[in-house]
Amino acid sequence: MENHPAFKPGNVAVITGAADGIGLAAAQCFSGYGMHVLMADIEAEKLDTVAAEIRSAKVFKDNQIVTHTLNVSQLGQVIELKKFAFETFGQVDVLMNNAGTSRKTSSWSELDDWRHLIEVNLWGIIHGVHAFTDAMIAQASPGLIINTGSKQGITNPPGNPAYNVSKAGVKAATESLQHALRNTNDCQVSAHLLVPGYTYTGLTKRHVSEKPAGAWLPRQVVDYMVEAINRGRFYIICPDNEVSSAEDARRILWAAGDLAYNRTALSRWDETFADDFANFKVD
Repeated sequence: MENHPAFKPGNVAVITGAADGIGLAAAQCFSGYGMHVLMADIEAEKLDTVAAEIRSAKVFKDNQIVTHTLNVSQLGQVIELKKFAFETFGQVDVLMNNAGTSRKTSSWSELDDWRHLIEVNLWGIIHGVHAFTDAMIAQASPGLIINTGSKQGITNPPGNPAYNVSKAGVKAATESLQHALRNTNDCQVSAHLLVPGYTYTGLTKRHVSEKPAGAWLPRQVVDYMVEAINRGRFYIICPDNEVSSAEDARRILWAAGDLAYNRTALSRWDETFADDFANFKVD
């Protein structure tokens, strides 16, 4: 299967959260296609180190790997990223709004952490969309806006409500973005929601020193993402070594059933419904 036309030599990818994990893997992947890559992250030193490694491993001689330090929660800094990208390359063909963070929260405490998570995970993506979309449409060429969400933003498991809220917002914003893009005359830009499974990223490494058997590597997520985009998929819900795509579908449909059948909130984690969920099958 041929790659999406945005993934071609000489085209430009802008990636936030590019110093580690999925963002770094995407930068490595896109560089391997001969694309110019603008890697953006809040961690300047780490970003410069990994960018140098990508440069040293390049197969194509002419593609550039450049870096830019920013905090995506600040709109002005994201606008500066957009200006830098167009001043440097004159175009942006792939925008990957990937920067994200996590902190432990509960429903009525850690208010500052709530605010921080929503500012980075949700507002960071909204800022990217607002800064880049008009200019990408105006190029009149195939383009991609990829926003990184989470399964926690779909099924809302207990344990970190602020993170779940931020990622649920990413899902809603990206769905609305794709609807708007496909109803914009002469628009060749499409939006896609990347939903990784259990992935061994920098966030995971805070808690475990070695990759758990159940986790995918970031490059597996990126390869799955590229194949899904090549097939024209909007929802890119990645499996992992523990959870299959079929099990993801089962969990998502059960969660939707809480609303449709007026079950208790988050019934999957309510002992009253344990047997019902265990026996729930998806055709």
